[in-house]
Amino acid sequence: MKKPILGMAIVLAAACSVGAQESGTVSTPSRASENVVSFENTSASQVNLFDAAATDSFRLSNPEPSVPEPAPAPMPAPAATPKFVFGDRDDYRWQLGLGVEFLRFHSSVLDASIVGVNTTVTYFTNTWFAVEGNLITAFGPPPNGDNHVKYFQGAGGFRIGGRRARFEPWVHGLVGGAHLQPQTAKGSRNALSATGGGGLDFRVNSRLSLRAEVDYVYTGFWSEVQNSFQATAGVVFHF
Repeated sequence: MKKPILGMAIVLAAACSVGAQESGTVSTPSRASENVVSFENTSASQVNLFDAAATDSFRLSNPEPSVPEPAPAPMPAPAATPKFVFGDRDDYRWQLGLGVEFLRFHSSVLDASIVGVNTTVTYFTNTWFAVEGNLITAFGPPPNGDNHVKYFQGAGGFRIGGRRARFEPWVHGLVGGAHLQPQTAKGSRNALSATGGGGLDFRVNSRLSLRAEVDYVYTGFWSEVQNSFQATAGVVFHF
């Protein structure tokens, strides 16, 4: 009788033990829930991990591609400068001289003082040497009778002169032909001519000079020799 009672007591004890363990297991979540920390009422709840500064720095680290600005228009080319070619001082190759001519013509047939225009074209091949062409047209009062004196001369030759200062001295020599009116009893009005002399140019600017010139003029009218002199004052254009 004692053994059956002891067995039932053991079973009841075991059942009570199992019940106590289940009740302890159920109560654990409630304790865990009581230990959870709440941040709703603290400043930590107001922290924003993605604030504006972080957003801006993210944007700066990834900038949007910018559209390139159009290239500025090219500057206009400067005006062309003269093609200077010579020596210590720049200059042009061509010269055109225009001057007032005074010719004192002397011969055994007639003497005359005649005035006209002296035109000269010069081309410089280097700093000091040039080729030159010259044309003279002059008129004068009649020495006797009613016929006026008319003199024409065309010649070509060379010129030598430096062009490195404001004052430019030079010499030249020309050979050509001359024509003289009026008709005389001695025959032909055409003759060989030669001119030799020099002058001085005063440079006003790169394009313009003033000129003074004096020359000896040889002519051979009527199978004779005429020794004449001429003076010219004028301007020179450089181009």
